[in-house]
Amino acid sequence: MKCIKKIVEYIIVFFVIVSFNFFIPRLMPGDPFTFLSSDEGGVQSSYTDEQIEKYKAYYGLDKPLWEQYKDYICNLFRGDLGYSIYYNETVSSIILKRVVWTIGIVVISIILSSLLGIFVGAFSAWHRNSSIDKVIYSIMIVFSEIPSFLIAMLLLFGLAAGMAWFPLSGGITVFGEYGNVFEKIKDIVHHGFLPVLALVLSQTGGYYLLSRNSMITVLSKDYMLTATAKGLDNRRIIFRHGLKNAILPVITRIFMNLGSVFGGAILVENVFSYPGIGRLMREAVVVRDYVLMQGIFLNICILVLTMNFLADIVCRKIDPRVD
Repeated sequence: MKCIKKIVEYIIVFFVIVSFNFFIPRLMPGDPFTFLSSDEGGVQSSYTDEQIEKYKAYYGLDKPLWEQYKDYICNLFRGDLGYSIYYNETVSSIILKRVVWTIGIVVISIILSSLLGIFVGAFSAWHRNSSIDKVIYSIMIVFSEIPSFLIAMLLLFGLAAGMAWFPLSGGITVFGEYGNVFEKIKDIVHHGFLPVLALVLSQTGGYYLLSRNSMITVLSKDYMLTATAKGLDNRRIIFRHGLKNAILPVITRIFMNLGSVFGGAILVENVFSYPGIGRLMREAVVVRDYVLMQGIFLNICILVLTMNFLADIVCRKIDPRVD
């Protein structure tokens, strides 16, 4: 019964977000066709009034807003995200090409930052109030308060522009020639290193603080005191007995944090001109491509809601006491 109630809640939230997803782009000043013909749009060709009316009729933008909304909902049920006004391509195919890049840096950054935060947090909790704990705590607090895009800019200026250790932009070398697939992978990793590093540095602090606080609570439990009194190895006490019971809040945060990670990735991608969803979203907003904006926001919405739902399921499986 609780599961059905939770599913109904997610469905309601989904439709509320879908409605906002439809109306907010249309509240922006201008429209795709008049904007594309302006200097700000960067397109030299202009549209006549007849052409504008024709395109508006083709994309249904000449209909009343409620009819456009009805058509939008009906198309969603058919799995049709529409046709991009600017790119002249289906929204699904455009997003599919770009989302691979974003998922790559997001998944890798979540794995690295969560593992780093968990183990450093557990280590810091075991040595709480010591000098090394205070140093680690201070460093993590600083990084957790710095926005991901600012960290990205510092890395761009320092390691890419200043030291020339990494490429300034892009996800792969344009027109690059590779002797084998490993050289191509190496080039992709080289381009993606700084975006991933920026996300890892901005996320690790949150996982660290949660892991440290949870571990400190667990270490005060009677069974942990008993394990210490038995003279068990410190590594076994921390990782086998302590971390196993302290990891639940961190796992929850990994799922719940996905939305903010995507938000950070959007900003980081624009700093490095990385060819992912973040850069695509910026391009769609600039040219007022309503259909593409809706498709991007919808996919992010579905992903975040799915992760939140999985977080509920995982937490209940790990700890049946979670309501």
